[in-house]
Amino acid sequence: MNWSAAYVGIPFEDHGRDRSGCDCYGLARLVYLGEMGIDLPEYGLYASADEHAEIAALIDGAAAGPEWSPCDGGRSFDLAVFRRGRLATHLGLVVLPGIMLHMADEDAAKVERIAGPWSSRLVGYWRHAGASA
Repeated sequence: MNWSAAYVGIPFEDHGRDRSGCDCYGLARLVYLGEMGIDLPEYGLYASADEHAEIAALIDGAAAGPEWSPCDGGRSFDLAVFRRGRLATHLGLVVLPGIMLHMADEDAAKVERIAGPWSSRLVGYWRHAGASA
């Protein structure tokens, strides 16, 4: 069984950071801590997932930090960053090349193909310095 199965079905919750509910960044934090022991920083600078400009600024700032480097998205746990509208405000975790775990809209965590509607919104992939596949 793939590691992602343990996270499928976690419901959406703004600022959620545990199995009772997550937003897309909360899901990334939960997976990184649970699977690799990496405690990603808590960003509490947005009120809800609807504050796209604030979320985009946080993603841009984190991507520019020394912990993250651009990559090809070919390994589990790479982060895929997507635009919603014109701003990068959504994250998914690579499960396998071309497959991601993410918080699907405001529903629940799901595994989906990156091809199709998501591919046109893909900004890029980032790998954490402490991540190993």
